[in-house]
Amino acid sequence: MLFTLLKAACLATYALAIAAWAGILPAGFAGNAQTIAVVILCAHVLELVFMFRHVRLYRGPLGVSVLLTLLFGLLHWLPLARAQGKKATA
Repeated sequence: MLFTLLKAACLATYALAIAAWAGILPAGFAGNAQTIAVVILCAHVLELVFMFRHVRLYRGPLGVSVLLTLLFGLLHWLPLARAQGKKATA
């Protein structure tokens, strides 16, 4: 449930940044929304680089897993890593 709410927050952040880029949001709020979205996206790019071994565990296409990691970061790859850890201990 918590991961679902956090994923929704990520999507809302990106949606606000797109709305700011389109000129829908007030100027003062637009800059903040875009900055926050860029910071989150940069963090997710770093996660993709350093946690790629977990990103590869996704059962679907690798491109989809990369996209999901860029959107959600650890909210995508952490459950994959935990599942892999449970298999290793079982």
